[in-house]
Amino acid sequence: MHLRFRQLQAFHATIETGTVTGAASILGVSQPAISNLLHQLERQTRFKLFERIKGRLIATPEASLLYQEIDTVVRGFDHVSQAVIDLQNKQAGQLQVASQHSMSFGFMPKLIARFAHGRPDMTISFQSQYSAKIQEWVMSGLFEIGVCEIPVLHDTLEVHPITVETLIAMPEDSPLAQHQVLTPELLDGVPFIVMGPDHMTHRRTREAFHSAGIPLKTRVHSHLFKNLLSFVKEGMGVSILDPFVLDFDFEGGFITRPFRPTIMMEMAVITSKTRPLSAIGQDFLSLLLSELETYSPSVR
Repeated sequence: MHLRFRQLQAFHATIETGTVTGAASILGVSQPAISNLLHQLERQTRFKLFERIKGRLIATPEASLLYQEIDTVVRGFDHVSQAVIDLQNKQAGQLQVASQHSMSFGFMPKLIARFAHGRPDMTISFQSQYSAKIQEWVMSGLFEIGVCEIPVLHDTLEVHPITVETLIAMPEDSPLAQHQVLTPELLDGVPFIVMGPDHMTHRRTREAFHSAGIPLKTRVHSHLFKNLLSFVKEGMGVSILDPFVLDFDFEGGFITRPFRPTIMMEMAVITSKTRPLSAIGQDFLSLLLSELETYSPSVR
């Protein structure tokens, strides 16, 4: 099988945008050209790539697996292309940062904007993703700096540990607000909105309730802290959340309280051990670590 890179680009762009029109816009070609590349890829792979549901292209299970395999390759090519443009335009440099999702809704954009002030020629590449993918990106050189959850799975990564204390969020009219600190005993029978069963916050919450001899009542499972907070605002229950999503949500509709025993989250800022940081990367790393220090339990 001889796959062409342009076919993979068209497929990747269609997955990312959900439409042939969006893919054509990203790649600067016509819609028929994108459709033709996708048809070629389907013929060569001998499986269907998309189903059309309510006017939107939905990837088949086989296409989703293929996307996971080519994502790093296509993004790597995009980074190479951008590097050539930067060199042609004599750009001063590029900040390359990836973080887990909860930081991407406020903390990281504000910090990057602050860092970019006074650096008008600096280009910025920022992406949020799950922790394992962030580690792959930093290892492969797609990003210089990453922020992820523990564990760090690769010994070729430099690790700067971070520990943050979570809080329990509840609807703003919850009767639980009368308590200054919440415990499993006070939350007996209260529905919880939780991350997946393997996530550290879910696992440690289960352990806290088990130690107290009280069953944990879970009502909603989701995969992003931002989603969990949205369900809290809708009155679906309470949730253990990290401070990054809580501190940068300004819409209201919820209140927070400490939970005891304390549920801690271990995270890390990661860089590569095998390649040096750029000057811009070194400066941003120092700022990032300094800012994250304020989230240490001893400081807050």
